[in-house]
Amino acid sequence: MQTDLACYHCGLPVPQEARFAVDIGGARRAMCCAGCQAVAQAIVDNGLADYYRHRDALPERPREALPAVLRELTLYDHPDVQQSFVRPLGEHEREASLILEGITCAACVWLNEQHLTRQAGVTAVEINYATRRARVRWDERRIRLSGILAAIAAIGYAAHPYDAARSEEIAKRERRAALWRLFVAGFGMMQVMMYAVPVYLAGEGEMSVDVELLMRWASLVLTLPVVLYSAAPFFRNAWRDLRLKRVGMDVPVALGIGAAFAASLWATLVGAGEVYFDSVTMFVFLLLGGRYLEMLARHKSVRAIERVGRALPAFAERLTAYPALETERVVVSALAPGDRVLVAPGQTVPADGVVLQGESETDESLLTGESRPVAKRAGSALTGGTLNVRSPLVMEVRQVGEATRLASVVRLMERALAEKPRVVQLADRVAAGFVAVLLVLAAITGIAWSQIDPSRALWVFVSVLVVSCPCALSLATPAALAVATGAFSHLGLLVARGHAIETLARADHFVFDKTGTLTWGRLLLKETHAQAGLGAEEVLRLAAALEQGSEHAIGAALRGACPEGEALPVPQALQAHTGQGVEGVLAGRRHRLGRVDFAGALHGQPVPRQALALVQSGDTCVALADDSGWLGFFRLGDRLREDAGALVRSLKAAGCRVSLLSGDAEDAVRQVAAALGIEAAHGGMTPQDKHDHLVALQEAGAIVAMVGDGVNDAPVLAQAQVSVAMGGGTELARNQADIVLLGDQIGRLFDAVLLARRTQRIVRQNLGWAFAYNVSAIPLAMFGWITPWMAGIGMSASSLLVVMNALRLLPREMR
Repeated sequence: MQTDLACYHCGLPVPQEARFAVDIGGARRAMCCAGCQAVAQAIVDNGLADYYRHRDALPERPREALPAVLRELTLYDHPDVQQSFVRPLGEHEREASLILEGITCAACVWLNEQHLTRQAGVTAVEINYATRRARVRWDERRIRLSGILAAIAAIGYAAHPYDAARSEEIAKRERRAALWRLFVAGFGMMQVMMYAVPVYLAGEGEMSVDVELLMRWASLVLTLPVVLYSAAPFFRNAWRDLRLKRVGMDVPVALGIGAAFAASLWATLVGAGEVYFDSVTMFVFLLLGGRYLEMLARHKSVRAIERVGRALPAFAERLTAYPALETERVVVSALAPGDRVLVAPGQTVPADGVVLQGESETDESLLTGESRPVAKRAGSALTGGTLNVRSPLVMEVRQVGEATRLASVVRLMERALAEKPRVVQLADRVAAGFVAVLLVLAAITGIAWSQIDPSRALWVFVSVLVVSCPCALSLATPAALAVATGAFSHLGLLVARGHAIETLARADHFVFDKTGTLTWGRLLLKETHAQAGLGAEEVLRLAAALEQGSEHAIGAALRGACPEGEALPVPQALQAHTGQGVEGVLAGRRHRLGRVDFAGALHGQPVPRQALALVQSGDTCVALADDSGWLGFFRLGDRLREDAGALVRSLKAAGCRVSLLSGDAEDAVRQVAAALGIEAAHGGMTPQDKHDHLVALQEAGAIVAMVGDGVNDAPVLAQAQVSVAMGGGTELARNQADIVLLGDQIGRLFDAVLLARRTQRIVRQNLGWAFAYNVSAIPLAMFGWITPWMAGIGMSASSLLVVMNALRLLPREMR
């Protein structure tokens, strides 16, 4: 058995009396305890022994008290506990959002994904290395959530329900660690420079050999922490890349630092040759400084996205008695549909629901981008995560946890962040090949300079390695897209697909649905034509009285047109005739409200000439009559969104073509098209007709953006190169769309188009700068005109420049 001083699994010392071992990679590996032996054997038995070859760091928690952990994990099988982070996908399939602890490298992600996918009943696993967030799907008939968590614990990791606070804590630890490494590098650099400056300034014979040697050894001692601690991530990442047989961006950096330090160390040991500890420490400090600033910029760029996940409060005031308004303070995860909650002014709505009591206004800017408060009264819908700003409200909870609208928004945002657009994938491939070419150029340069001037060969070699590391090239596009996603969120548009911004910028033909997209999608009273000497208000009052118990859209439109709070007469002998209208007795006379022929049958008189225009208008026409004759006619129709016309005009002015496709009647579609100035309008279209029309446009070379809201729009949204769904539309349409408009202001779509085009310009600027910098810097370094410390500044500055340029996409209030 191989007698290692440290446990091969966890890294803890192996006690002398320990006799635990596992065959891994063809060798007998020592373990410190039976627990590590069991975990390691489970990894090997599941065919996952490559974990030990891929990992580049040991687990943060080497030992786990598995029996105690397993006892706690069973609590997560309780439905009440699962409400806040588990979402049903079907009758038996479930999806959980988890955060993993102990992830130290990409190999850890690989191990967890491979291990979980081999568990019976687990159908999908996605782990984001940057956020440590995992989405796991399983069939609850075959495996329980506690079994999944236990499987993660069995290989030395811990999983918990995801919450934004824990994610922020990980980001804070990342910033803290980076700041400490930067501090050590900066302190070491300043101290080493104190010893280097006298050597540089001393004239011939002014400094003895012993003193100079003392300066070298002092510099070596001060440089060691910089190389071993501050620069450790460069070496660790480079070693991981080389073991995985790929050339990452840290390979040339680590090679440059290592070569310079090794040469200086050898010169110190033998007492001959030049030492450059000052350049090594300065180089590491400049690199870490640039990466730290870049990291701060990245965190800032996604802050708008992350704050959506933190919108829900931790606690809520649940009513124990109603209408007495006696409350108890409970955690939001304990709320269930049907609970009644008191939301005080200044508090955040804890879940989706409806107002039972009170009148107030809510700030929905976080979700919709709408800065004006939205009025709420009894019956109004409330969205979790919005802010009550004026008066207390009593609400009834309808949706909680993963079923809320906020959770749906977060899921779509996560999907967009997980996907890589084609331009990002291309930049990554170019950067990977660029590193390999760079290493070859550096080697050729080093060999050439060893013949020209051996004393400068090492530093020219290091300068070439460092100055053109393609960090800026790889950051150019992702940085801009991450910032743009946050800016879209500020506008009230949710980017749900990774390619959406790139494609929206190139879209040249916008196709709109009518109902619910360019119009509000609900009937409104447009015109009233009173008869029999009655006033319009009186006729409307009689019609609303007949419809006051109806849930039909026509009845709601008529009641909504009456002054709020007006008392309506109560009809007698009320009867509803399906497809025709309603009939009842008011003030002793029989009245009918509904289709013109249905109302006219009560008295047999022809339609008055002055009312024929309403009947033939193409909108919905409703007639009111009693047994003596006509009393009035009402024209009802959908109303155009106020900013729809401005949107169409702006798109045309920007060089885009606009079409209208609808399943509504041709006359109604032509009216809307004429009002908005849309020439290409087609009515009476089935979903297949719309789909075929889009295909024809695409075959003609158009890049089509489709905007819709209904179930029948889902196939067309999927066919378009980029699609936009109205936030108030169906869930199917939102899931199919690339972008979701969360508010009611469709005019924001043009702002999004301008932002997308500006993003593309920023991406081109970043890529242009990255290529120009590398193309010009490499020859300068190869000719020996750039020193290593200058190379470090250039590399850090180039990366920082592309991130700062991307931050220009943020609106001023978000900077």
